[in-house]
Amino acid sequence: MVEHLHCEQGMRLLLTPNRSLSWAGNLRIWMALFAVSLVISVGMALAGAWVIVPFAGLELLALAAGIYLTSRACQAQEVLIVTAESVTLEKGRRTKQREWRFPRAYTRVQVKLPRHGFTPPKLFISHRGEDVALGSFLNVEDTQILLRILEGKGVMLERQRPASDHGLWY
Repeated sequence: MVEHLHCEQGMRLLLTPNRSLSWAGNLRIWMALFAVSLVISVGMALAGAWVIVPFAGLELLALAAGIYLTSRACQAQEVLIVTAESVTLEKGRRTKQREWRFPRAYTRVQVKLPRHGFTPPKLFISHRGEDVALGSFLNVEDTQILLRILEGKGVMLERQRPASDHGLWY
């Protein structure tokens, strides 16, 4: 998702992945599946198939780990600040963990176009041989929105077409 933030000197954008559910929503779904699994495994244990109970527990543990890792990955965010003098990219979860600042005059955004239309282009902020990935979690529509905003603000874009190799997996 691309969101404008207030900035007096230039443009400030907040980039976040699309989140279908909050953490509380994910916990409610896990609890509902836990309840269903508990009813089924207790019923099977009472019927004599007690070996089902540990496997149901392992299944719920694996599901909880998957939900946690996915929710944690969806907490990632990037703040892109473009002023007349510089381009700044901040990355992190909940707080800023990394920051890159480049002079605007010598900085460009590389757009590596995909082979297929359903795949978003890969974006990189490039300055003198240093490339920093930008919005790697954005979908096709959000990437196009970001590119239109950057073009509108005069940021140099360098589009790169994919290599035209006709291999076995075309």
